[in-house]
Amino acid sequence: MAQQKEWVLVADDELSMREALGMSVGRMGFAVDLAEDGRQALEMLGRRPYRLMITDVKMPKLDGMDLLKQARELYPLLPVLVITGYGTIPGAVEAMKNGATDYVVKPFSIEVLEKAVQDCLTAAPVTASVANQHGENVRIITRNPRMQKLLQIACKVAKADATVMIQGESGTGKELVALLIHAESPRAAGPFVAVNCAALPEHLLESELFGHEKGAFTGAAVRKQGKFELAGGGTILLDEVGEMALPLQSKLLRVLQERKVDRVGGGLPIPVDIRVIATTNADLRARVEKGAFREDLYYRLAVIPLELPPLRDRPEDVEVLTDHFLEQFGATGGITGAAKQKLLNHPWKGNVRELRNVVERAALLAGDQAIDVDHLALDGKIGDTGPREAADGDSSRNLRDIERRTIIATLAEHGGNRTRTAEVLGISIRTLRNKLKEYALEGHEAPKGGAGAAD
Repeated sequence: MAQQKEWVLVADDELSMREALGMSVGRMGFAVDLAEDGRQALEMLGRRPYRLMITDVKMPKLDGMDLLKQARELYPLLPVLVITGYGTIPGAVEAMKNGATDYVVKPFSIEVLEKAVQDCLTAAPVTASVANQHGENVRIITRNPRMQKLLQIACKVAKADATVMIQGESGTGKELVALLIHAESPRAAGPFVAVNCAALPEHLLESELFGHEKGAFTGAAVRKQGKFELAGGGTILLDEVGEMALPLQSKLLRVLQERKVDRVGGGLPIPVDIRVIATTNADLRARVEKGAFREDLYYRLAVIPLELPPLRDRPEDVEVLTDHFLEQFGATGGITGAAKQKLLNHPWKGNVRELRNVVERAALLAGDQAIDVDHLALDGKIGDTGPREAADGDSSRNLRDIERRTIIATLAEHGGNRTRTAEVLGISIRTLRNKLKEYALEGHEAPKGGAGAAD
């Protein structure tokens, strides 16, 4: 099956220029829509997801600068190439300040145009900033064309209240995309409430989602609002919805159909005003075929289906994300070419989450030095670079000391919480526990856990 072409929107009031631009961009393998003024271009932006917009500055009804500003507000991830016939530096600076990705000055050759188009699509990664549930600013960064297109679609569908299903492997950033949809929606000022459907047993999940009345079951000492009510006016994220038990699936289906919830032990249904986003790392179609997931619920949830590609299919993102994490974790010494190549060759079964943990550990191990192959803990093996000769004994002892100091520093950073420490280090709780026992036998003391510590 032939690959579907990506679309480019060209806006120019001069017919000959508009058609020439359209032919030139079409020659590059894109499908092209032509708009004769800014207002028409703005209307066309709402009809389909575009990979790029090319716009002239001087146009009737809505000029290129106003079109650029409004396009930036509505579609913040859309690359925009501005064409100006004036050639003035102030005009170019104004376009860049208003969010243009690049600009070209008339007259220009087809080679200049093609290079500008390619630069817009590949030179800088697309970045979207969202605030997570803790109020921390988190960035989605990608250079991958498929991922960029998906983020553009996410921003576009955010304007409506349609239910969205985000599928992808663990660690690909499903919750971040859900946060982006919420942030770009009319509900952005409302709450964003996330529920992990895999973390609670069925009887507790029902109460968590829909709430309960006082005395509804043993231990229900007070009335409790469910997550659907708490998300009123905002967005509810049903994380790992594929793990929900069948009896609860039927109740969720009713909520999606009627926009009303029944508290456990309650009488009258309670109206809820929410936008629903569901995420899963499971193949829900396969679960439907096995009878483990309701088909009618699947179609209710997958009104807008989005599937995030794994990191192994986005090699260009490994490098740009590595640079981002190096900056985030203060790795002032940078990274060697050999270490970066090893990161590029790794399969990343844990996706972006695994890459983040590897870079964080490496930054701790390297200190002020450049991160090298020895600092990378791939597959949870700290300091493992393969078999060593007996003559490397001193080096091995040094790496063991670095490993010990890294584990203890991470444990202290997280208040002695072993669960969180193991997660950050990318090792199992059992491995962490065994290493701490080894350090205790050697006379080293590990930080004690606080109130929130877990084993």
